[in-house]
This record gives sequence, structure tokens and C-alpha cells, in this order.
Amino acid sequence: MANRWLRPEVYPLFAAVGVAVGICGFQLVRNICINPEVRVTKENRAAGVLENFAEGEKYTEHFLRKYVRNKAPEIMPAINSFFTDPK
Repeated sequence: MANRWLRPEVYPLFAAVGVAVGICGFQLVRNICINPEVRVTKENRAAGVLENFAEGEKYTEHFLRKYVRNKAPEIMPAINSFFTDPK
């Protein structure tokens, strides 16, 4: 039975599924731990709607979003500029 699923052709599938599960797990833990709108304990849920705009702003403006905000949406900027900029 193990030889049926552990063939070399299946390794990329395992890798892709593993990465997807890892990303989903990371997002789940991130939302449960630091999202200001998620309240796990009963006392926090009883508080109702909170006006915590500063905390929400801090959550949405994380390091990666601040880093890529002023970047050009290019995958390979050197190659793009080589083929598009006349010299």
C-alpha cells in the first residue's frame, strides 16, 4: 500500500498540498491570535461591537503591505525594462 502512494510522481502533489495546508494554518492562527474582530473568550464576546479603529488599522497595515505599497507590480522588473525601454 505504501508503494502505491509514495511514488516519485506524487511528490509535487504532496508538496503543493502541504504548502496550501501550511498557508491555511498560518492564516487561521494569525486571525485567531491577533485579529481585533475575533473574540474567543466568552467575556470578550459579551463586550459587543468595539470602536477600536486604531487596533484594526494596526492589524491591516502590517509590514508586508507597507513594503509592497510603493513597489511596481512587476515580477521581473529588469527584464521588463530591458524589453520596453528604448535606448
